[in-house]
Amino acid sequence: MHTDALRTVDVAGDAPYAITIGPGLLDPAHAGNAKRLRDVLRGRHALVVSDSHVAPLYAERVEALLHAAKPQMVLAQWVMPAGEQEKTLARFGECLDALATLGATRDAVVIALGGGVVGDLAGFAAACWMRGIDCVQLPTTLLSMVDSSVGGKTAVDLPQGKNLVGAFHPPRAVVADTTMLRTLPDRELRAGLAEVAKYGAIFDADFLPWLDRHADALLARDDAALAEAIARSCEFKADVVARDPYERGHRALLNFGHTFGHAIEAAQGYAGTGRDALNHGEAVAVGMVLAARLSTVLGLAPAEDAERLESLLQRFGLPTAVPGGLDAQSLIARMRLDKKADAQGLRFVLWDGAGSARVVAGVDEGTVRAVLEAR
Repeated sequence: MHTDALRTVDVAGDAPYAITIGPGLLDPAHAGNAKRLRDVLRGRHALVVSDSHVAPLYAERVEALLHAAKPQMVLAQWVMPAGEQEKTLARFGECLDALATLGATRDAVVIALGGGVVGDLAGFAAACWMRGIDCVQLPTTLLSMVDSSVGGKTAVDLPQGKNLVGAFHPPRAVVADTTMLRTLPDRELRAGLAEVAKYGAIFDADFLPWLDRHADALLARDDAALAEAIARSCEFKADVVARDPYERGHRALLNFGHTFGHAIEAAQGYAGTGRDALNHGEAVAVGMVLAARLSTVLGLAPAEDAERLESLLQRFGLPTAVPGGLDAQSLIARMRLDKKADAQGLRFVLWDGAGSARVVAGVDEGTVRAVLEAR
């Protein structure tokens, strides 16, 4: 393990925890990894929750590490089919059944090994089993490393919408092994970089030129560059989560680009695995460019900042324009249904320029339409 690439981020709050980031952190042959895990394992039962893509690659390694950390640990594994469409109450029930079969006691732990879908569902199961047991997040995608594994938001979807049933349940620990990103498809890596860029856009203008300078290293999956980018992203999110653990104020800034992005996703039927439809990170990339342009039109921010953000996202190989076939009026209709809208009109997270974001309510629909229709 390259110690120069190792980073640790502490998350404060009522239930503080550490995020450890670097290559080889889940290698059972490294004694330091077993000790790190031993320090957060309180009981003798562990359920490893993963999906059909990740489990064949990494579940055996994680179980070996758990046994190295606590030889007396009683382990079980529950593997769900991969995909957002599997994040359901039915699968959640199956996960609870697996905990019951294991005989998991109140000091048991759920090990969430996977991307955001696995992390959300496993975390929610941990929140509900015996009114709350430990969950250790082992994110395997860049997007989950910088976003969903941090902050304790857990949920499953209903046919009526995403993440409608869930709980706030902070993890006991997060371990982000950057080695796992070597098996991540290129498209998913780029999607994660969109969320990384978002942190610079809303919190730290200096982070954006750093990303531009290190774009080639990040795309080449350089461990040190990835660890630094993930750590800086997690530091921003950790600060927000500590100040607003239940998303009642400042945490809303993390939705920069998401009102446009969610409308695009919904209009495409959440079909981001297809060749033509955008996945979540790609939709957010387009959404951030649109939010930056809307900020310029409203006189909040300089046009040059929007152009620089668009250039960075394009350098990461991300789309920056609304996909063909989606008309402005249908997207606006979906934005009216967004939970951030209110009686005064559309509500967006916009920026005053790179590194400074704010919530703006009552945005005129005609102005939004003009931004959507501009090419």
